[in-house]
Amino acid sequence: MPFLYNIALVMYASFFSSEPLHIALLSLLGLMTAIQLFYYFRYYRRAAYFKTEKKEDSNTTPPLSVIICARNEARNIRNFLPLVLEQNYPDFEVVVVNDCSEDETADILDLLKKENDKLRISTIQPDLHFSHSKKLPMLIGIKAARYDHLVFIDADCKPITENWLRSVAESYSEGYDIIAGYGGYLAEKGMLNKYIRFETMFIAMQYLGMAIAGRTYMAVGRNLAYRRSFFFDKGGFGPYNHVQSGDDDLFVNRNATSTNTGAIIGEESATISVPSHTFDQWARQKRRHYSTSKYYRFADKTRLFLEPFSRVSYYGLLLFFLITLISWPVVAAIALFRLITRAVIIKKATHTFNEQGIFFFSLFFDILHPLFSSVLYLTSSIKAKGEQTWK
Repeated sequence: MPFLYNIALVMYASFFSSEPLHIALLSLLGLMTAIQLFYYFRYYRRAAYFKTEKKEDSNTTPPLSVIICARNEARNIRNFLPLVLEQNYPDFEVVVVNDCSEDETADILDLLKKENDKLRISTIQPDLHFSHSKKLPMLIGIKAARYDHLVFIDADCKPITENWLRSVAESYSEGYDIIAGYGGYLAEKGMLNKYIRFETMFIAMQYLGMAIAGRTYMAVGRNLAYRRSFFFDKGGFGPYNHVQSGDDDLFVNRNATSTNTGAIIGEESATISVPSHTFDQWARQKRRHYSTSKYYRFADKTRLFLEPFSRVSYYGLLLFFLITLISWPVVAAIALFRLITRAVIIKKATHTFNEQGIFFFSLFFDILHPLFSSVLYLTSSIKAKGEQTWK
């Protein structure tokens, strides 16, 4: 107790002996830290500690239509589509829309169709006078679906387990119109892969945590589900038909409410995709995503801006105090509390999302992430226009 009392006296004296400017900066550091802690406790913790309850009721198995859009995905179709067709689920179909592929996609699909009657194929033929975004093959797949309960996954993506569709069906049984899941990336060698997996996990903590808190703003098309009737009742892609991207997040952002959207988190409900292998490839992908964020609801844009802004401000102020050594006991206490809070939640998230090998890099990535995101966001309006073709 005397030790803690002396520490408190040092912190008190350190704070009130500072000049007004230093007090203002210290107060600003406290505010930025408070904002950070709000996001960690309000949203990120919810996703990291979320557990999907397994139901014993075997009747929660509505027929499902899995929709996959593929353009020149012969290799991925060969490797991943059989894993979708082999799902441990009683009644489902897989609708693959072959969108103007010029490789062996059509031949591989024909071979797989002969082996599995669950597979159905729709084909869009190339037209030199007409170009389109991913929304067209998605719309064709939705219209071709036999069932009302739709599930979406990308062609370069696979379910981690054979019970993926069961996890989706259990969430559908709760009465949700939209279901957002986690779509990770394959673990490979290299720092870029570690950063991609960290960023993907962190963004998932954000959008899934907000969905759990009733503030849904997006989902990812590589693990997404919604009702066919809901899609058409809401006017399909609506006012964003002209936007090249946003076939998943803009639809969710426009139509999700605090009660109609559910989240599925856990190994059985996750999917995994082939990651980018070069920084340029990854940057183009991120720019396409950021180019749609300007269409988000104002409240969502505010929340998405405030977190990275507070993080950059926090690290900037922390660097200032580390250099000047002003009020170091107070600054050290603030920094230590945020560090411990973040470490505990991120560590739990790496287990929840099965992202091994990135925890010790996460502190370094935590500093880089808002900087990279800011640069890619600011350049998205300049470069994304020529990078909007989907694959």
